[in-house]
Amino acid sequence: MRTAVALFALVTSLASPSAAQAAPKSPSLPWSAPATTEVVTEERRFTNGDRELAGTLHIPRSGKPVAAVVVTHSASSPLGSASLYDHLKTILPALGIAVFTYDRRGSGRSGTKDAGGDFALLADDAIAAVRSLKSDPRIDPRRIGTWGLSQGGWISPLAASRSSNIAFVVAVSAPVVTADVQMIFSSTNHLKANGYSAADIEQMVAARKAVDDYMRGTVSRAEAQAKLDGIKTKPWFKYLYMGETFRDRDVSGWRKEIENDPLVNLKAVTVPTLILFGADDAVVPVADSAERLRAVAPQMPNMEVHVIAGADHGMQMSQDLKTSLDPKYDGTERPDSPEYFALLASWLAARGFTGD
Repeated sequence: MRTAVALFALVTSLASPSAAQAAPKSPSLPWSAPATTEVVTEERRFTNGDRELAGTLHIPRSGKPVAAVVVTHSASSPLGSASLYDHLKTILPALGIAVFTYDRRGSGRSGTKDAGGDFALLADDAIAAVRSLKSDPRIDPRRIGTWGLSQGGWISPLAASRSSNIAFVVAVSAPVVTADVQMIFSSTNHLKANGYSAADIEQMVAARKAVDDYMRGTVSRAEAQAKLDGIKTKPWFKYLYMGETFRDRDVSGWRKEIENDPLVNLKAVTVPTLILFGADDAVVPVADSAERLRAVAPQMPNMEVHVIAGADHGMQMSQDLKTSLDPKYDGTERPDSPEYFALLASWLAARGFTGD
């Protein structure tokens, strides 16, 4: 009953992100009442090898151990305090689930050296976070899972495929195609949304493919650089999320990224897995991703996939296409789709990860 009431209240009141912000933090006003769920917020540090990372635990007070979610990062939201993760800190503790966010290595309080495109290293950081939570007596070590959006939706399944400590996976807006395919799709839509011509798009695609082919060893570095030089002064170059040059393929993080097939990682996950897409996502080829998942669904009985009407890449319904694709708004996403909230909460409840 508690879960049903909480779900109804959350979906109706949290569809607007401002609702959570407007709620009083404590019963300091004479007419306010104490909240049913009291959340304790704690700063924590954990280590992966010789690297120390820093995060924040949001845990509901409870008379018994609770489930927990470790958040893995989207590419543009490396800090645990990013707005993208705020809804989890509000929704999940009310359902009896702790939330742990941390600063990705190379960001914020987690040092200055990043992972260099090594997804396995980022996955191992998430595994280390899970391991650190297992020793907390307030957390049920058998019910710790991961949640990730976009690039984080690649990292979470990869972590689960590498560790038996992860009990469930939620992957949101994560393309089930390789990174090079996803970026061409995204950049094409960026140019279309901003009114650029078919010729511009063709030139952009040719340059991106040349760099990708260099990373695969089928095109010379000089040829790829020449293609890139031909577009780096274009007004639409910012929509490619590329530098004006690139690292040698032997040390390139981009090469590591495009060699990673997320479907391979997903197929290695045996725990319950929820995969969510926004129907209006202009960054991820949702149709192609869903088709690849349908092809392997018979071999993955613990996987559930939903495409959410009206939602964009950040699970927002409030942003127009041009705004949602504008690079200056990267890292400011605030999910506000009621269907997304409902599916996330009901799936967790149905699998026993929420409180009573």
